[in-house]
Amino acid sequence: QVQLVESGGGLVQAGGSLRLSCAASGRTLSRYAMGWFRQAPGKEREFVATISWSGGSTVYADSVKGRFTISRDNAKNTVNLQMNSLKPEDTAVYYCAAGGDYMSNLRRGAEYDYWGQGTQVTVSS
Repeated sequence: QVQLVESGGGLVQAGGSLRLSCAASGRTLSRYAMGWFRQAPGKEREFVATISWSGGSTVYADSVKGRFTISRDNAKNTVNLQMNSLKPEDTAVYYCAAGGDYMSNLRRGAEYDYWGQGTQVTVSS
């Protein structure tokens, strides 16, 4: 089992930045692809970004490409999401997920086995 805990959410003005972190316990993350998803009120959960088990491959949703950066530190068992140039439409609960042994480019939630509780990101205009 893997337990994931997100942190770093908060309230920020449009154009600002936040850095989300996802810390894991129970098992090393190094074998898993990692992803970030988000869910805004009244909307379905959507893919944000994913990074392969090795860190060598990343994929982003078009809506965040060029503004968000996903990274991982397997030695620290953490995954981060650096969010720059934030927009009000980025407001959502952000979830960290782990899954797919030694895989990459996982964009669907169903491909992930473990999920965190989420952290709220609110961007004011």
